Amino acid sequence: MKTTWLSRIRKGYGKKLTSIHAWNAWIVLFLSLSGLLLVGGFWREILGAGRVWLKWAHIGVGIVLLIPVVYYLLLAAKHWKRLKGRTGQKANVVFVLFLLLGWLVSGIVLWQFRLAGPRAANAALFIHDLLTWIGLPVMIYHSITRTKWLKEPQRRALSVEAANSHRPAGDKAPAALPEAPQPLYTRRGFIKAAAGTGLALTLGPTFLSWLNKTMQSTGSTGFVASNANALVPEPVPLPDSSPPLGGGAQGNFRVYTVTDIPTFDNSNWSFTVDGLVDQKLEWSWEEFVAMNREVQVSDFHCVTGWSVYQNTWEGIPLSKLLDLAGVQSKAQTVKFYSGDGVYTDSLTMEQARMDDVMVAVLHDGKPIPSQLGGPVRLVTPQMYAYKSVKWLNRIELIEGDYSGYWEVRGYDKDAWIPDAKKS
Repeated sequence: MKTTWLSRIRKGYGKKLTSIHAWNAWIVLFLSLSGLLLVGGFWREILGAGRVWLKWAHIGVGIVLLIPVVYYLLLAAKHWKRLKGRTGQKANVVFVLFLLLGWLVSGIVLWQFRLAGPRAANAALFIHDLLTWIGLPVMIYHSITRTKWLKEPQRRALSVEAANSHRPAGDKAPAALPEAPQPLYTRRGFIKAAAGTGLALTLGPTFLSWLNKTMQSTGSTGFVASNANALVPEPVPLPDSSPPLGGGAQGNFRVYTVTDIPTFDNSNWSFTVDGLVDQKLEWSWEEFVAMNREVQVSDFHCVTGWSVYQNTWEGIPLSKLLDLAGVQSKAQTVKFYSGDGVYTDSLTMEQARMDDVMVAVLHDGKPIPSQLGGPVRLVTPQMYAYKSVKWLNRIELIEGDYSGYWEVRGYDKDAWIPDAKKS
């Protein structure tokens, strides 16, 4: 029965292979374009709430990719026999299957990142990105090589009359010139020149930039040198911060923003705690960096799948700021404002009083650079990083619930990481 069923599936396998090829091409094209939109910082702001829908479309279409892959595997035995002696084509089939299966497996881990855990998600994100950087040029190259007009020599040739018309006066072709069109260049030569040059110029620099950032060994080293903030004096790190108690961050931060990165100096920066408090508090930069600080070592996890481990943060525990202001009995939620004027988020009062929630001013013994949310950012190690508000400059205690920027756009209000310590 099994043989009969497989025989029916494999009947007319040539047309079916063509159909599978077409479906794969469209699916992978959508996944590539949507994936690039999802990771691009510029598009995060443009898409807004649409980013959440695009993310689920990306996941859904990724799962659909299983259908043509499984269908091909049913035809693979017959196809493989037909490729006997064609080493190049066999290698191409193996490569494409490896690429598709790698995307599928790493994509499923990223989709189920809460179950997989941060380290598995971090590895899956690297593999997913790497396969994309490999796969996109291959797909572009493959598309160029299959373009129909490249297979038609007459499209790449000049007729005798056209060729003569381009000769200088009095320099006509000899009578023996054949009348058949003569290719100006070979198909193979055109493909190598056009595809190679195009891919090198367009994708090469971006790939090298991604590879360089990915291979960096420390979390914020590359950002510190280009810090655009100009606040003085710089905070003097505690002994546990310099050298960093955690030994230096392990991993690489990816910069996501919903606005342009703001910059600050002493004239335009202040920090406020207000709302349902006994005493409104406000500091200038000079006053804020003079406050007593503490040091913690914690991991930093982004909801998109990457993590930076062993960060040494130095700052003021949020609970101590709340105690300084005095929390009124009606206060239920702590609302956080970003200095970009757009981003907000919140914690419940119980969450805000967790021991490791910190208003940080130093990372690994250095001022937090502007790209990473400095001069001051919130750090919530037990939650995904969209709760760790960047460029923090105001804390307001309010009555009732509050949904932050990404939560009204589809993110979970409870952003706990797997195995979080919720106290």
